Amino acid sequence: MTPRNLFRLFATAEVITWAGLIAALILRATGVTDGAVRIAGGIHGFIFLAYGVTTVFVWVNQRWRVGTGITGLLLAVVPFATYPFERSLDRRGLLAGPWRLRPGGDAPAGFVEHVQAWILRRPILAITLIVILIVLVFVTLLWLGPPIPKG
Repeated sequence: MTPRNLFRLFATAEVITWAGLIAALILRATGVTDGAVRIAGGIHGFIFLAYGVTTVFVWVNQRWRVGTGITGLLLAVVPFATYPFERSLDRRGLLAGPWRLRPGGDAPAGFVEHVQAWILRRPILAITLIVILIVLVFVTLLWLGPPIPKG
């Protein structure tokens, strides 16, 4: 899985889950169903967090400018914006290449690159820990409740 493929996967998933959430909101507004928002919102929330983690991970690897990385994170809150952003990055070559800090790759410099190098050298353990972390954040956010309470 290259940085390009990973980023494309989550940028596309973010768009798809936005569509599901918006469709569920429309269904609720028309009185068809109320439960779809909870399901679609939960799925979207999880993908939103995963997209954020992926954006930071690819940002470090690709050595994006701060403005590019921040834009990638901010566009997650704009419906359907992550896919055009991904396409733009790809056209400009900002997703090209392998993982820099993979085993046998560049030597890490600084704390963030050391963390990324550790992740790339222990992918199964790292993915497990990252998924657990995302689930914990997600469950905490569910426990806190929706961003805008109903009624």
